Amino acid sequence: MKNAPPDTKRHVNYGRCLYAAFLAVTVLCGYTQPVFAATIWTKANEIMKDVYNQIILISTIAAVVTASVALLMMNFSKSGKTVDESRAWLKRIVITWAILNGLGFIMAYITPFFAGGKWNG
Repeated sequence: MKNAPPDTKRHVNYGRCLYAAFLAVTVLCGYTQPVFAATIWTKANEIMKDVYNQIILISTIAAVVTASVALLMMNFSKSGKTVDESRAWLKRIVITWAILNGLGFIMAYITPFFAGGKWNG
């Protein structure tokens, strides 16, 4: 544009400006995404732990109540069939409660060994 006459207008390349703006936004998103992802996953982890703790609390109370009903039926029933059914229900209750608490054990103590997809023992 050095040799252009002084009364001519300078041409603005809108395509180049739009491409530069697109690149700027893309780079900005690329730098901010790990920050947002870290806070999102941290919050999700806290929420999942809270929900799991509430489930364990409710399941423990439910297991104690239903196990006590099964034990009362076993002790005060005169029918052998009722006693057998109460034993079966008591066994199911104990197994289910143990599995739910076992999941918490796995999440709390075993998964940190495999953080990042590698064994960290």
